[in-house]
Amino acid sequence: MSDERGAASITAVAALAVLIAVTGGLMHVGSAVIARHRAQAAADLGALAAAGRIASGAETACRKATTVAESMGTSLTDCTVDGLEVVVHVEAAIGLAGWRFGPAHAAARGGPALLR
Repeated sequence: MSDERGAASITAVAALAVLIAVTGGLMHVGSAVIARHRAQAAADLGALAAAGRIASGAETACRKATTVAESMGTSLTDCTVDGLEVVVHVEAAIGLAGWRFGPAHAAARGGPALLR
């Protein structure tokens, strides 16, 4: 019996380490999902805002998309105007407790609906 003394402590420490690692991984995945949704929301709203300003010119439309994206804590990486259609690309930083990971990307189109 003396050979097994402390085995429960080692098992408990190992289980706690696994629990901490799994929790950290889930928190990272959760922050990535949140960043992706934030980027998509900013892209959607930016594209709609830009489409609403298309009559004022492509530069004004893209400037409005930039303003919307930045107000939502994201960055506009590309804005393309083709006729009455605007396509915006946005990225949002993925962060967890001060640590920064690669950005989440999203794109959206704004313009008239196509009827078929």
